[in-house]
Amino acid sequence: MGELSTVLFTLLLGITPISELRGAIPYAFFNGIPLVTSALLGCLSNLLVYPLVSFFLNIFHSFFYARIGFYRRFFDHTIARIRHKVESKVTLYGMVGVTLFVAIPFPVTGAYSGTLGSWVLGLDKRKSFLAVSIGVLISTIIVTVVLFLGNGAYSIWIKQV
Repeated sequence: MGELSTVLFTLLLGITPISELRGAIPYAFFNGIPLVTSALLGCLSNLLVYPLVSFFLNIFHSFFYARIGFYRRFFDHTIARIRHKVESKVTLYGMVGVTLFVAIPFPVTGAYSGTLGSWVLGLDKRKSFLAVSIGVLISTIIVTVVLFLGNGAYSIWIKQV
């Protein structure tokens, strides 16, 4: 039963915004799950972020945008400002930028940020999904290699108490 609860919690960590696979893979590994299995669990659960977040963003946004004037005005103003600020960078880096942003396993980067950024900027959904997915795969490799190297390298993501 202990291993099943570790697997389930790993899957939960992989789809949670704060931890994502940066928390899922080390958690599974340090709780006795083999490294390759830990990486697969973390990666697979983190790959679910794009479709789940996109689904909920589209539903809630459509609902609020159609019914709440304050939301519509705030959204339109905020999005116009954000798009104006980052338009040149998006044009320059495009989907490669989204991929790299997701791939770097640091706080505030990851599948959630990449998905939300792509949605806010109105980027192509299929290309965004591919960019986020490739970023998740690269991030999985980075986290797994750091754990494989061992001897304290994992402290990049885990604070010792």
